[in-house]
Amino acid sequence: MFHSFFPQPKKFFLSALAWTIVAIGLWYFAVKDLGAYLGIQTPAEPPVGAAYFVTADQMWFNLFFLVCCLAFGCAWKLYDGSHRWFNWSVWGSQLIVFLTYFGVQISLAVNNWRRPFWDLVQSALDHKPGIVAWDFYSLLLSFCQIGAIGVASVILTRFFASHYVFRWRTAMNEYYTSRWQELRGIEGASQRVQEDTMRFAQITEGLGISLIDSVMTLIAFLPLLFGLSQYVPELPIIGAVPHALFWLALFWSVFGTGLLMVAGIRLPGLYFKNQRVEAAYRKELVYGEDDTGRAEPQTLKQLYDNVRVNYFRMYYNYLYFNGISALYGQADAIFVYFFLIPTFVAGTITFGLLQQILTAFGQVSNSFQYLVNQWSTIIELQSIHKRLKAFEAAIDDKPLPEIDAEFIAAGGNEELA
Repeated sequence: MFHSFFPQPKKFFLSALAWTIVAIGLWYFAVKDLGAYLGIQTPAEPPVGAAYFVTADQMWFNLFFLVCCLAFGCAWKLYDGSHRWFNWSVWGSQLIVFLTYFGVQISLAVNNWRRPFWDLVQSALDHKPGIVAWDFYSLLLSFCQIGAIGVASVILTRFFASHYVFRWRTAMNEYYTSRWQELRGIEGASQRVQEDTMRFAQITEGLGISLIDSVMTLIAFLPLLFGLSQYVPELPIIGAVPHALFWLALFWSVFGTGLLMVAGIRLPGLYFKNQRVEAAYRKELVYGEDDTGRAEPQTLKQLYDNVRVNYFRMYYNYLYFNGISALYGQADAIFVYFFLIPTFVAGTITFGLLQQILTAFGQVSNSFQYLVNQWSTIIELQSIHKRLKAFEAAIDDKPLPEIDAEFIAAGGNEELA
């Protein structure tokens, strides 16, 4: 799944993680201060609009990001640059990381725009003097600048990611088909090569981008949330808490993640069995097209009963999983408002500042809730991974995974009842 596309995947991903930690440490403990020493300062009030992306501090960070990517890629080129898919897996992955980071910067630019716009709305509604229509038009034009950059970024990211996913699928397809004689005896082998490789690449790429986006969002929005916490000095019931907004986001996200993981713990296995019983039913129908002795009504009924039983089990498990997920989602919608009540009563923030707080809290909370937001997709990926692991076992001449071995021992019949 991975070694067909990435050079020495275990070493590659471990080194990528280690280098990311080193790069973050270098930025916060050395390079950022070096920029300040060279006269590159973060503006007290970041510009609104497209100018946000070309400030001196932004360009300094982009240069550092580029140097880090080049250093990592060149090091791997020297270490193992002969891998066929090196350019796509190494340089392509780094481009996706940068495009994801830039998407986070667009979110920061929009959040920076919210404060002056909504403060202006509040001032206009309070009939403060000196406010003219052009003040609003100017800010809306600034938003259009950010929006145009954002649209271009989304188009470019999706276009490149589509090619990236197809190259990864191609790498897996070539690897598995080259070993077809060893794999053809695995149940549903054709489906695993044709469909599972496609879905595995798509889902893994999507989850990977979401994970990178969550990490980048935390890096970008956590300092902002820390700064905004000064406007929320006191919480109901709890009282005064330093950096209250950060601790609230962390607690609520960890709670929700643990809750949904417990609720959905059985779903990956059910997804896996569902793919298998569907494949067995479809396979018998295909055989029946060419062989009049196959696909007899009694056989089809038994195979379809297996499909029905597994689906009903999934429906039951999703009944309480969706119920818990929906309850958590409803509570999440009012969670931060409850803890902002003392701040509302004290009247210490403006409407524009409230919008910034809500956005920053939501971004940080959603990033911490990565597993909550992606849990259903992770479940699907786990089931596909289980199926492709059987291929890996056959190629490496290792025992089949337990769930496949049980299926073969049962003579190809799934016992679900």
